[in-house]
Amino acid sequence: MNSSGVPWTAAYVDSIGEPTSDLRSNIAAEARAKIVYERLINVTDDPGIKDALTFLMTREIAHQKSFEKALYAIEPNFPPGKLPGDPRFTDVFFDMSQGPGDQDGPWNSSELWEKVSDRERQAAVDGEGGTATVGLDGVEAEADEAMRLRTRSNPELDRVTGADLGAGPGAGSTTGAPGER
Repeated sequence: MNSSGVPWTAAYVDSIGEPTSDLRSNIAAEARAKIVYERLINVTDDPGIKDALTFLMTREIAHQKSFEKALYAIEPNFPPGKLPGDPRFTDVFFDMSQGPGDQDGPWNSSELWEKVSDRERQAAVDGEGGTATVGLDGVEAEADEAMRLRTRSNPELDRVTGADLGAGPGAGSTTGAPGER
């Protein structure tokens, strides 16, 4: 049971089932929480609040360090999972930047990377025409058509919504003429 007496359920488990990915997620969560505590500390003058927030922020640091040590104790730990990437693309950096400000670094240019800046080579990396295509069998095509019909939009409709009804000063334009709201 938790501190409120609620029985334990599997809902308490927050895992995707890949320890290295879970650890990375935990590291990121601790980093975000630390920044939140920093910002809260910066907006209060109360010494007691600052002391409590500093303690909590420091625990986030300790947790992050523990998760990082656990992650780096697993070898190899990157990339997460077991299946290899497609070797045609794992070491390719498609430089889509245009104009000034393009930066090079170990993340996009070194002996580890094939840098592709040519726009023609970027357009169709699959060797096809460069447009996304999906092949559907008969059953899949029928399901796709049924969903398309069920979820299609009617651009002629412009009904009054809850947002229109509650719109007050500063809401900007809403459905209907001003006298109709």
